[in-house]
Amino acid sequence: MAATTVWQPRDDGLAEIFTLLEQQISPSSAVDKSQIWKQLEHFSQFPDFNNYLVFILVRAEGKAIGIRQAAGLLLKNNLKRVWMSMAQENQKYIKSELLPCLGAVDRHIRTTVGTIISEVVNIEGVSGWLELLPALVSCLDSNDLNHMDGAMDALSKICEDIPQVLDSEVPGLAERPINIFLPRLYQFFQSPHASLRKLALGCVNQYVIIMPAALYNSMDKYLQGLFVLADDPVAEVRKLVCAAFVHLTEVLPSSIEPHLRNVMEYMLQVNKDPDEEVALEACEFWSAYCDAQLPTENLKEFLPRLIPVLLSNMAYADDDESLLDAEEDESQPDRDQDLKPRFHTSRLHGSEDFDDDDDDSFNVWNLRKCSAAAIDVLSNVFGDEILPALMPLIQAKLSASGDEAWKEREAAVLTLGAIAEGCFNGLYPLLSKIVAFLLPLLDDKFPLIRSISCWTLSRFGKYLIQEIGNPKGYEQFEKVLMGLLRRLLDSNKRVQEAACSAFATVEEDAAEELVPHLQVILQHLMCAFGKYQRRNLRIVYDAIGTLADSVREELNKPAYLEILMPPLVAKWQQLSNSDKDLFPLLECFTSISQALGVGFAPFAQPVFQRCMDIIQLQLLAKVDPASAGAQYDREFIVCSLDLLSGLSEGLGSGIESLISPSNLRDLLLKCCMDEASDVRQSAFALMGDLARVYPAYLQPRMAEFLEIASQQLSANLIRENLSVANNACWAIGELAVKVRQEVSPIVTNVASSLGLILQHGEAVNKSLVENSAITLGRLAWIRPDLVAPHMEHFLKPWCLALSTVRDDIEKEDAFRGLCAVVKVNPSGGVSSLVFICKAIASWHEIRSEDVNNEVSQVLNGYKQLLGNSWAECLSALEPPVKERLARYV
Repeated sequence: MAATTVWQPRDDGLAEIFTLLEQQISPSSAVDKSQIWKQLEHFSQFPDFNNYLVFILVRAEGKAIGIRQAAGLLLKNNLKRVWMSMAQENQKYIKSELLPCLGAVDRHIRTTVGTIISEVVNIEGVSGWLELLPALVSCLDSNDLNHMDGAMDALSKICEDIPQVLDSEVPGLAERPINIFLPRLYQFFQSPHASLRKLALGCVNQYVIIMPAALYNSMDKYLQGLFVLADDPVAEVRKLVCAAFVHLTEVLPSSIEPHLRNVMEYMLQVNKDPDEEVALEACEFWSAYCDAQLPTENLKEFLPRLIPVLLSNMAYADDDESLLDAEEDESQPDRDQDLKPRFHTSRLHGSEDFDDDDDDSFNVWNLRKCSAAAIDVLSNVFGDEILPALMPLIQAKLSASGDEAWKEREAAVLTLGAIAEGCFNGLYPLLSKIVAFLLPLLDDKFPLIRSISCWTLSRFGKYLIQEIGNPKGYEQFEKVLMGLLRRLLDSNKRVQEAACSAFATVEEDAAEELVPHLQVILQHLMCAFGKYQRRNLRIVYDAIGTLADSVREELNKPAYLEILMPPLVAKWQQLSNSDKDLFPLLECFTSISQALGVGFAPFAQPVFQRCMDIIQLQLLAKVDPASAGAQYDREFIVCSLDLLSGLSEGLGSGIESLISPSNLRDLLLKCCMDEASDVRQSAFALMGDLARVYPAYLQPRMAEFLEIASQQLSANLIRENLSVANNACWAIGELAVKVRQEVSPIVTNVASSLGLILQHGEAVNKSLVENSAITLGRLAWIRPDLVAPHMEHFLKPWCLALSTVRDDIEKEDAFRGLCAVVKVNPSGGVSSLVFICKAIASWHEIRSEDVNNEVSQVLNGYKQLLGNSWAECLSALEPPVKERLARYV
């Protein structure tokens, strides 16, 4: 049999690719990088192009390391796209070249090889590359530093990207790969080479989250290794030790309980580590400890020593980037990098129990913020018990005088804000003193003291509002309000940002208490609107939107609209349809249109048309960016759909004249079928809002709207798209009560999907469970004959869900449905009668006479049906439930 010929590169091809790679990494601006990319893309069409790249990486020993690395990184990116379609002989060649290079002399080459190996494993697992595991084991056992380091680097990338691949059965192997590697990794904990200790510990730490049997069964060995590495001279290793203890506390707290005191003692010491990253990792432990619900008495003992450490770490570090930012005057223009990415939260109908992204998510997380978060958590766990250890320290720092002590004073104000909620009972008697102390700090010469004072005052805002009934409390609230408004117009950008955010928080807490101050608030906000640059302008939009949400129709007065609307309309006209600065303005208009209601009518036509234009432009950009003259960005569609929802809610049936001549119906249907969940979420919200105010508009395509909405409720979609399912479910219910019998074709399928959601309510969220219960009731009311035959499957969870819904019109509709199906199929309700009774007893008062009568008929019907067993059923109910039922029976 003829020997297989080994692939060899052609010299001219090799030379050409070398030249391109050399130019690609050249710092020279004379080189046209886009042309080089085009040529490399052209070469990538040749089946053996990736063979050339691996050859250059592995064998071009006389060439510059940078060129070889560039070849390797290009190879990795190519393999992501083409590996599965590559010829088998080329795959084999690449694999056979990579393995011997694990022990390359140059570390850059070794790490690049490790990255490519991890990518291949990511694509096809370890079972597709049987030579890999023996090669890694051989390198780890070799005692040669380069080979050990190369194998460990590859292994660490596999553990980081795809840890589960080593905890799976591999054909031909007697045990899972993790069982082969874990004992070796533990051995490397004691290596004299810091790089190996770090990589080995990093590998094992990746498995704490998924906790394979191999790690669980060798937990003592792991913990022993951690204690050995605890005082490692290398900071990165100590950081990984802290991370390990934090992960174990979160995932398997029982594993550290026998060693708890030692671990806590260690974390307290390392919280003072001279390396800030190590101290930060240690600081995460205290919040993790509280979340894990480990014994609080153990932690209580540590508080007198822990609190001073946390407080001392809350002062700004000398190299904190905020110190540089704080010097920025409003006259300095914003740089592009100053504009944090923003995320619009799509409109959601129902209980607000979805997690919002933290506004701070794009600020750098550091020791100061982590320490403040730990103090906040401790104050919530221990309440006023931490005050004796804390207050003397706060007072000492606040009274530190002189310019050089400003960071201490600032940290003390931050601490007061951090404990405002957890220690409120203990701080309440001191509230007026605390506020009186903070107010002058709003005018402090140091901008970061002014900004932190804004935040801390906003943390006490809700308690100040409780005191508004007495003259002193009202006077203090007014002083805080005016102080924050004054700081809105600060010349320092950082203070502007803090004041505006703090004011938005106070707006939410104060709500209608703001009404007497509306004119002065609007004057300050619009003055800030006129002077702020792009970054802070976004926060003003938010504050205006929050004000509208808080005072609602009180805003609808000519004097207020004259201050508010002209600057916003001018900005609206100034921005193009593809300008991202439109996002916060669209959100702001959404709140204003809902608040003003019909008062928004004079502005509605141009706003409506602009939203339509934006949606059409983006749908075109999605398929043909060149003719649209814009890049597709779905957030434009989401914000525009949400503003249209706001218009529908605000204008009510007045929206008819706007949408009748438009093609909104067809655009909306497209958006309901979009592959992006946030677009669908907002589209179904608008569908439901239109169903409420102008259902006839949806009529020509009603069957399609209903069918697409019902598809969102199928079990395979629920997990990924809870919010989409939530809004689709709500929209179906709104349509059902308006178009009645027209929903018949989807009733059976939707009722079945909703029954499943209710049966597995713990796997979803409160909002979807409530909306499912209401929509199921509405469908049952309209077509009880279709729902009743299946009701035994979901009657119990349906009644439990209805018990938690607040008294309102939606609940009335749902009970009309419940009563209707029970009348059609009374025997189907007998086994769940206790739950029907509890659901009825959840009403404080049924205001609708017909629902009241229906409920009474159902209970009396069961009383007759059960005869002597009725008393037995009642005996299973708690006294308050029986008491409420007595109204109806």
